[in-house]
Amino acid sequence: MYDFAAFAEPATWVSLLTLTLMEIVLGIDNIIFISIIVSRLPAAQQARGRTIGLMLALIFRLGLLMSISWIIGLREALFTLNLPWQDVPFGVSGRDLILLGGGLFLIYKSTTELHTKLQGEEETETPGAGSVTMTNVIFQIIVVDIVFSFDSILTAVGLVDNVLVMIVAVIISMGLMLAFSGTVAGFVNNNPTIKVLALSFLIMIGVMLVMEAGHQEIEKGYLYFAMAFSLLVELFNIRLRKKSPDGPVHLRDSNFD
Repeated sequence: MYDFAAFAEPATWVSLLTLTLMEIVLGIDNIIFISIIVSRLPAAQQARGRTIGLMLALIFRLGLLMSISWIIGLREALFTLNLPWQDVPFGVSGRDLILLGGGLFLIYKSTTELHTKLQGEEETETPGAGSVTMTNVIFQIIVVDIVFSFDSILTAVGLVDNVLVMIVAVIISMGLMLAFSGTVAGFVNNNPTIKVLALSFLIMIGVMLVMEAGHQEIEKGYLYFAMAFSLLVELFNIRLRKKSPDGPVHLRDSNFD
């Protein structure tokens, strides 16, 4: 399982590079979610929140890598359901339950965050009531980290057999994401339309996870292409709006004392 000699072969380094790039692509969703969630914290705590969130993601992914046999076992059906529109029983596995729960949470959280940004939150009479705390943010990050880490490790298992290569790829990818998380967060938070687009992407990903829980596999390449195309179009729009005399629009954000 831990084949150090494999690093003497060029194919191992190609696999490492491919898996690292794949982990970065899959991790972008995680960074976006973390950036949006911690943006509701006071400015002084946001960098700490992002660091904690990404470090937890690294811990979860390394922990899952150490439990490869358990992950593979999660694909086995825990129980079956007799659905009227299917001829054969529908087997529900541990993987299905994790993807379903994570997908529904992602859809709910992204939708409520969109409502907050576009409609604004009702002011509370008690000072500080309803404010977001670091504990609340970390809890939400943990829930999403588990889902994204699970999906990431399943991808890694499908691409590479050497667990050591998976570990190195995860560490490198998470290190790069940690280094650039502040830049990504700043770009998302400073461009309201990008934030709305990012939340819409997260809703799409949540729907995809729910469909995968129902054994409806979706080619992720199509999803990421659509996201990349939408982002490219919006970048052109941002460039054009900067030349507009009216300037960019601003969404309502939480106020902190």
